[in-house]
Amino acid sequence: MRRFVRDNGLSLVMFALFGLFLLAQSVTGWHVYNDDHQDHGESQIAYGAYLRTGHFIEATFENWESEYLQMGAYVLFTVFLFQRGSSESKDPDKSEPVDENPRQAKTDPDASWPVRKGGIWLTLYEYSLTIALLLLFFFSFVLHAAGGAREYSEEQLAHGGHAVSTLEFVRTDEFWFQSFQNWQSEFLAMGSIVVLSIFLRQRGSPESKPVAAPHAATGSG
Repeated sequence: MRRFVRDNGLSLVMFALFGLFLLAQSVTGWHVYNDDHQDHGESQIAYGAYLRTGHFIEATFENWESEYLQMGAYVLFTVFLFQRGSSESKDPDKSEPVDENPRQAKTDPDASWPVRKGGIWLTLYEYSLTIALLLLFFFSFVLHAAGGAREYSEEQLAHGGHAVSTLEFVRTDEFWFQSFQNWQSEFLAMGSIVVLSIFLRQRGSPESKPVAAPHAATGSG
């Protein structure tokens, strides 16, 4: 058990914090939702019912959407774009192990199954990380739109307007305002770590260059 925790500590902590903060978001969001309904003379709802509201679904997947877009785009862009001196970039002057042709390892018994199998399975596996992240982005985008349409319709009805479909909501400025305000912050954060890692260090982190490395050194190795 101790070895399992040591070997998987990073993912365990990340997912534990995710669960903790998602729970905190849902509870505080439930209170905000009920307080708003109370202010408008409307009935309050139970916690379980709140989890099915557009208020919770929209807020949750609006953020997931921007995170997966940023990660998917970053993984893809780092294939062919460089930043000299950054720990987040490949060195433009060197051949990197990640660029090696996996077909040369087809007979390696330690290689993963798609590498040994080859064909379409290897082709998909070569790009599977970007594909997975962008599929998660699309999934979150759709649920953001669906939850947002519920929330937007509820607000419209409360003010004498009419409900909208998911497709109608996607065509509103409100939907794109919600998306763009998150997208811009994600790419700002990613750009910041790319540039800051040129000049700043964190001893012990693979996201940083060695403390003694010169600013021009590129990559974390």
